[in-house]
Amino acid sequence: MSVPTASLLCVIEHVRIATPAGTFDGIAAGAPDDRPVLLLHGFPEAASAWEHQVAALGRAGYRAVAVDQRGYSPGVRPESPGEYHVDDLVGDVLAIADASGWARFDLVGHDVGAVVGWHAAAAHPDRVRTLAALSAPHPCALAEAARADEDQALRSQHLALFKERSAERRLLADDAAALRAIFEHRLPRSAVADYVARLSEPDALTAALNWFRAARRLVLPDRVSVPVLYLWGTEDVAVGSTAALSCGKWVDGPYHFEMLDEASHWVVWDAPEAVTSLLIAHVT
Repeated sequence: MSVPTASLLCVIEHVRIATPAGTFDGIAAGAPDDRPVLLLHGFPEAASAWEHQVAALGRAGYRAVAVDQRGYSPGVRPESPGEYHVDDLVGDVLAIADASGWARFDLVGHDVGAVVGWHAAAAHPDRVRTLAALSAPHPCALAEAARADEDQALRSQHLALFKERSAERRLLADDAAALRAIFEHRLPRSAVADYVARLSEPDALTAALNWFRAARRLVLPDRVSVPVLYLWGTEDVAVGSTAALSCGKWVDGPYHFEMLDEASHWVVWDAPEAVTSLLIAHVT
């Protein structure tokens, strides 16, 4: 089922994708038979973060689909943190592809969506044609930097805070002031308001935080053999240059690294045209 709406000079569909885990909500553009591109959002966002890229990819002749991932889609919101293990998240990627009839597909991810992308590309090169990772480098690069680089260790401290039992209360207190602060005043107020409203729904923020709570035991992916595009903003507060510059060490296939000057962790919002252009060039 899809409901077309006009957006960014392109028809964007609101889609629902039924899988064994439940039904994922999302947005899409392009003809169903066009080459498929799946886009995965980060924390604490939604599929709508990719609206600009979905529309542009659709115009360029691709079938672009961005989904509200596990916990963000009300139809796929299990209660137990154990059901948000990275294997479950990668399984969702494959299930969405299977439900869409895609034997192979290009995969794009930002933040924790990129982490899922790294794992999916490493484990399933037969399904993932290419990977574009935004902000989050290969998890091995980040883990190595966090051990060896004090600056990266400080930048990664927020991950432990998200696992605390009081995280929901703290993030939603005072009209979700701490949740809003995550975006560093980089996003339009309307987008932040939408994300806050979504995560203020019953159990929604707990589900989003369960991604971090499920990762108490660090699981690292293998090396990646498919072509990779990695985009990193030089003003990223969560990922420092040590991790970003070492990312390519973990890629055996063709690798393209782009630094986006003055862009923050929210590269999709800070540099939408540059991100879109690089993505289209990468999947072409």
